[in-house]
Amino acid sequence: MLRIGNAHGFWGDRLEAAAEMLSLEPELDFITLDFLAEVSMSILATQRERVPQAGYARDVVEVVKSLVPYWKAGGKCRLITNAGGLDPASCARACQRALAEAGCRHLKIAVVTGDDVLELLRADAQSGAPSSLSRNLDTGEPIGAIIDRITTANAYLGGEAIAEALAQGAEIVITGRVADPSLAVGPCLHHFGWRATDWDRLAGATVAGHLIECGTQVTGGISTDWLEVPEVDRIGFPIVEVAEDGSCVVTKPGGTGGGVTEQTVKEQLVYEIGDPNCYLSPDVTVSFLDLQVEPLGLDRVRVSGAKGCVRPETYKVSATFRDGYWAQGHLTICGRDAVAKAQRCGELLLKRLQDAGCTFRDSIVECLGSGTFGPHASESSSRLTESVLRVAVASESKGSVERFARELMPFVTAGPPGTTGYSQGRPRVHEAFAYFPCLIARSAIRPRVELLDMETLP
Repeated sequence: MLRIGNAHGFWGDRLEAAAEMLSLEPELDFITLDFLAEVSMSILATQRERVPQAGYARDVVEVVKSLVPYWKAGGKCRLITNAGGLDPASCARACQRALAEAGCRHLKIAVVTGDDVLELLRADAQSGAPSSLSRNLDTGEPIGAIIDRITTANAYLGGEAIAEALAQGAEIVITGRVADPSLAVGPCLHHFGWRATDWDRLAGATVAGHLIECGTQVTGGISTDWLEVPEVDRIGFPIVEVAEDGSCVVTKPGGTGGGVTEQTVKEQLVYEIGDPNCYLSPDVTVSFLDLQVEPLGLDRVRVSGAKGCVRPETYKVSATFRDGYWAQGHLTICGRDAVAKAQRCGELLLKRLQDAGCTFRDSIVECLGSGTFGPHASESSSRLTESVLRVAVASESKGSVERFARELMPFVTAGPPGTTGYSQGRPRVHEAFAYFPCLIARSAIRPRVELLDMETLP
């Protein structure tokens, strides 16, 4: 059996969770940290423009520092993370320095690269016959239409390179973009010695990785019955105990809050999977249709029956590109007819901007608290005595968005009585990034593993 914990579900999750997990479960074999969502890469691109060696999730260095006492005390759990983002090598060197400064020089760090396919896509777009794979998976738009504005393009690699890094003795593996479940598939490949064609076993490991990839979502976070989930203030992060046949038991550290139940597991199973009979990953194509979910007792649920078949001949690519500018602002309106007054403020703001010649690709006026987010507007909104006005705009014109930012605050004195909630001042103007999903041939990519030896650090 292989025990894998996940202590980070997204960039912004709790930095203390990894150390807390290992203090309760020191015999874990692996701990994974998932930092990357689609939008993360554009944030990292902006970060890298300001500081060339900062194209990674810098929070991971703090997590690594927090684990130094565990490793210095002889802890053997190995760490795998995709926090390397756009620059896994710089991330690894930053972690290497942090460990050395803390007197923990014995650990070996491996870097997995090869996911950056930006230049490959540019070359394809400029060729006389661009590949049909590089069209937007949602819209069919050719990548050539936005190639001059692309900032990042990264393929979702699988677990094989992670397994190779572990086979070379790495105790910390830092990757760029890999598929979220592959953070768990890699350790399984290494530990069990599976072949790359053991489809059912790989399918089981992919399901296990999928169950823990979002951290506390499988231990009660955002659960339908969240109000009944016990001790959410100290909710525990998940662990999967993977068997050699690919089945697993989902659990969490004893003494933590939250819960692992049949319901929480099933809710996470169907999260972001698309076709349950054809869940595509770079390691295997998975069918969820025959999965068996079996409660075993307190905070232990067994998941088995995953079926796998040959993996796709393509990698999915997550590309981001510059798409103009955007801003949003808020005002709170209190008193009689609050919703009507808030709505009118938003409409007047957009009319004033239109009269000034501003152009917007998108705009929205929302009266939060009056049924905006529900399937049906609240029938009693006319009786509400407070509402938060949110107005947001997007445009190719930076000047139009800057004018929007200037025109909202005058409603503090020109708007209705009971206007408040303006302490943050003018809205900030942000550069907008859009998402472009496409494919690339597996044969075009060669993942690479580089091992850094702590003893070589000056």
